Amino acid sequence: MVGAAGQWRSPREFDAAGPAGSLTVAPGAPPVDVVSFASNDYLGLTVHPAVVAAAHDALDRWGAGAGASRLVTGSRPGHAALESALARWKGCEQAVVLPTGFAANLSVLSVFGAEGARVFSDELNHASIVDGCRMARAPVAVYPHGDLDRLESLVADSPERAVIVSDTVFSMDGDEADLGGLVGVAERHGALLVLDEAHAVLGPELPDGALDAVDILRVGTLSKTLGALGGFVAGRSSFVELLVNRARPYIFTTAPSPADTAAALAAVGVVDSAEGDALRARLAARVAVLAGPGHRSPIVPVVVGDEDRAVAASAALLDHGLWVPAIRPPTVPAGTSRLRVTLSAAHTHDQVRRLAVALDGVPGWTPDRGAGAARWGDPVAT
Repeated sequence: MVGAAGQWRSPREFDAAGPAGSLTVAPGAPPVDVVSFASNDYLGLTVHPAVVAAAHDALDRWGAGAGASRLVTGSRPGHAALESALARWKGCEQAVVLPTGFAANLSVLSVFGAEGARVFSDELNHASIVDGCRMARAPVAVYPHGDLDRLESLVADSPERAVIVSDTVFSMDGDEADLGGLVGVAERHGALLVLDEAHAVLGPELPDGALDAVDILRVGTLSKTLGALGGFVAGRSSFVELLVNRARPYIFTTAPSPADTAAALAAVGVVDSAEGDALRARLAARVAVLAGPGHRSPIVPVVVGDEDRAVAASAALLDHGLWVPAIRPPTVPAGTSRLRVTLSAAHTHDQVRRLAVALDGVPGWTPDRGAGAARWGDPVAT
């Protein structure tokens, strides 16, 4: 059925270290030079010298793989060091590292969505949350996107222990959850709040005192803001220790590789520094050009609607050397096919300006969103 609908997909090889590289458009065809606006490497840390050097050092010391799960012989000194750094970064008592962010959500929801609980999930949550809800033994209630009044009504009417789960930045629309509102609902009803912060490189931030007022598990990935590979969960020590002892994606999976772990640890050091502040400011400047005021996330959707028109728009951008894949069902609902533009601090002034100009005329693009590109001055090195 997927093939008949024209939705059968296959990967395209992208030979690059950073946004610019060569893309294999079709089997047997010569690659073309492109600038990618599809990566989640928001701060450009995949190629940061300190991050790459840390991975090299870990390879030399421990080899390519961990060889076993964490509870057998797979734990290396780097895993504990990374978990301590993540806990400090997120202001939590403890953190646990997992092989992917997807595995982190599966772990949290399968363990805390146990019998006697009820899970409340935003309808636009990421697929990893959806699949985690499917693994939960607790019943699941899906509330309309961002509708906190409906969420509160559902939680208030439920006799079970509540687990509220939400992305903080939604991956296909780039909009933010109302964290203050979610914390308020959780506090009034004694709910556990699970927040997936995978795309929250520029915010939103938790309200002051939220971690003291509410039980919160902060789920994240090492592959986006930190430019490596893996996932983590941070929160109260008792919750994290329960995951270590109950979460099947942690217990029965080979530990993250030493190189990925060391790279992520070095990336946390960069992010939590003056250099990290400069990279976020650089990224925010690029977002402002393309998305206009009021939009903070590096995800800028251009909702075309029709699948064929979205594919055609992507092909037209490719003709200009700009790679923005079309996002279609089943990834997004029917009638909402789009270009999902993602920006990085590694993009240059000219690259973003080229994209803004090329997007003019694309269905779903509001021209005044990119109007600042022609006059944009970049105070940071290009």
